[in-house]
Amino acid sequence: MKKQPVTQTLSVSIAETIRNKITVGEITPGQRLSEATLSEELDISRNTLREVFRVLTQEGLLTYAPNKGVFVSVPDMASIIDIYQVRRLIECDALIHAYPLHPAVQKMKQAVIDAREHEKCEDWVGVGTANMKFHTAIVELSDSERLIKLYRNISAELRLAFGHLNDPQILYAPYINKNQSILELLDSGHNLDAANALRSYLHLSERTLLAAYKRHQFPT
Repeated sequence: MKKQPVTQTLSVSIAETIRNKITVGEITPGQRLSEATLSEELDISRNTLREVFRVLTQEGLLTYAPNKGVFVSVPDMASIIDIYQVRRLIECDALIHAYPLHPAVQKMKQAVIDAREHEKCEDWVGVGTANMKFHTAIVELSDSERLIKLYRNISAELRLAFGHLNDPQILYAPYINKNQSILELLDSGHNLDAANALRSYLHLSERTLLAAYKRHQFPT
């Protein structure tokens, strides 16, 4: 098998690092990314970083503004609707066909535990990160590398969409118990009920985000 060039392999790795930073909330929507700062922090050349920027711009995670630089994207209403459509297709199907002893179920359980710990100290960004891990674990139930890779990119876009919410507690707090309920249904073998609960949950989450987007665009 032909090996990838070192520079290309590094670009893939750095792109994944930046996606993760977006997913866990370290990089926020609308933030300008400094080439000098990031290249030093990640210990890479500016040429490599520019290639990474190009890839992430194609994915919709970054936006290039002439004479201004590279910024973290802010998803619009159409993007939010599309993201949730994909989520329902992937996550609900993964739950329907999952089995309780799948290793990803333990990751779901740990994500709920982590969310409750963050909730105690009102660390809502931490709760959000635990929630993202819960849903990533649901996708891992599919055992599909392609779906897992696709969802990894969607997770980063989704975290950016959450930037429309001034108070992340509104989005994250209610879903800790909902995640627990989905987990209990899956544990008891009620896969279809778990999928239906998740489908309703995602519709509610989508409506919450779209309402926040409208308020952001048309403040009263």
